[in-house]
Amino acid sequence: MDPTLTLIGALMLVISIVLSPLSSRVGMPVLLIFLVVGMIMGEDGPGGIEFDNFELAFLIANLALGVILLDGGMRTRAETFRVGLKPALILATLGVGLTAAGAAVVAWWVFDLHWLTALLVGAIISSTDAAAVFSLLQGRGLHLNERVSATLEIESGSNDPMAIFLTLMLVTLIGNNGEHAGWAALTMLVQQFGIGAVAGILGGFAVVELANRIRLTPSLYPLLVAAAGIAVFSATNAMGGSGFLAIYLTGVVIGNRHVRMMPMILQVHDGLAWLAQLCLFLMLGLLVTPSDLIPLAGGGLILALSLIFIIRPLTVALTLWPFAFNRRELGFISWVGLRGAVPIVLALFPIIAGLPEAQLVFHAAFFIVLVSLLVQGT
Repeated sequence: MDPTLTLIGALMLVISIVLSPLSSRVGMPVLLIFLVVGMIMGEDGPGGIEFDNFELAFLIANLALGVILLDGGMRTRAETFRVGLKPALILATLGVGLTAAGAAVVAWWVFDLHWLTALLVGAIISSTDAAAVFSLLQGRGLHLNERVSATLEIESGSNDPMAIFLTLMLVTLIGNNGEHAGWAALTMLVQQFGIGAVAGILGGFAVVELANRIRLTPSLYPLLVAAAGIAVFSATNAMGGSGFLAIYLTGVVIGNRHVRMMPMILQVHDGLAWLAQLCLFLMLGLLVTPSDLIPLAGGGLILALSLIFIIRPLTVALTLWPFAFNRRELGFISWVGLRGAVPIVLALFPIIAGLPEAQLVFHAAFFIVLVSLLVQGT
């Protein structure tokens, strides 16, 4: 193991943490600082680190998102589901589909893509980011109407399966030139949501039972919950379900039951979630080559701004009109549609599958996340 690598990795973490107070002063999301530090340390910046191991990045990103969703789930109260479940689920399913379709039209126009590839870009950028939304709602001392914050929390925690399903379906379609599409897509959708939901709830009760039945050194309880959560996440993925939905629901079950040493579990998991976000955004910053973003800047900006100012507000208005939200609430829900790590992680799927325009798709997704964090996050 090269000691220089561990030194650089540790210094990147230290720099990111030391710079994090800047976020509240400048009014930008802290995740953006982590992303920029990663880009500065990458091959185009003074750091000059060349990192292009997409398989390793994909593995680390999945684990990091699992930890973030577990922590977010444990902080979601059962009352939140009573208040915001219906609007959030409509946004997390139909809303994601509408967002993907709207973004695909713009991507097809600005990047002159094949319609399937344009739909793939739309699917990748269609889900809001749990890490970005949770850190925004918990970290800014916002006092929100309960129904609005409940809708945003549940939406960001549960809309990943739909985006993953659409992305996987389109990657498979493009790879197979569109054969046997409809039936495979429907089966995948039912699998992702069905297995994910059942495994998550059962996994949650199993973790609660395990934690309450065995006597451990207090500091081992948070580690037990983290390891068991990742086990549920991985097992669900292996069964063809959505690991992201499963680990979020596992967290929700744990957070709403009596569990031994719960205050300590939450405190440690807060630190773990921050570490996961730090590593994830630093690594994604390293993975991108900023000079490759410049040719996409014009089209990327049009797509990002269309997503923020037209597609997301229209989607929110169309899907939430039956729930009697007022205009200010709809406006706020539209605005907190932050894109974050999930679209960049999903953009790794086409690269790993070896699709022809995979690099363009990856850089377009990265650029849109950057604009979303800059414009909406601030």
